Amino acid sequence: MAVIKKKKDKALPAVNTSALPDIVFMLLFFFMVATVMREVDLKVSVNKPQATEIQKLERKSLVTYIYAGSPRAKYQDKFGKTPRIQLNDAFASIDDLQPFVVQEREAKAEEDRPMMTMSIKADKTVKMGLISDIKLELRKAQAYKINYSSLQPKDAEALYSADN
Repeated sequence: MAVIKKKKDKALPAVNTSALPDIVFMLLFFFMVATVMREVDLKVSVNKPQATEIQKLERKSLVTYIYAGSPRAKYQDKFGKTPRIQLNDAFASIDDLQPFVVQEREAKAEEDRPMMTMSIKADKTVKMGLISDIKLELRKAQAYKINYSSLQPKDAEALYSADN
């Protein structure tokens, strides 16, 4: 008669973790290289107004920002307190908008140019005359997709988060 022996539980070998530090440092290096920090140093104060109807932008890489507001405290000695336009990192005039739009359009890929959006981030105290001047110059530069940045209303936050 044959004797049946019970099989002993064989323990799994330990996982080799010698490559783990290399993987961690490669991931760290990748995210350090791929992460983009804030590209624009705001020189104007932008206290965005609240809106009742808002939509989230799909591709933020196709959005170019135009800032409008009063210069911050450290720039008021040189530029005064009247609302100004900021394009990238510099103050600009209305006449600088068309070349700026052309430059930004040329920087985009050919297939992305029709989807380029100009976003106006304006302080809520900026007069509508300045916003109208910006819109007119954008129209002259054939930049027809315009977005107005705003704050999400407090009562719509619950509805917005429930929809997503």
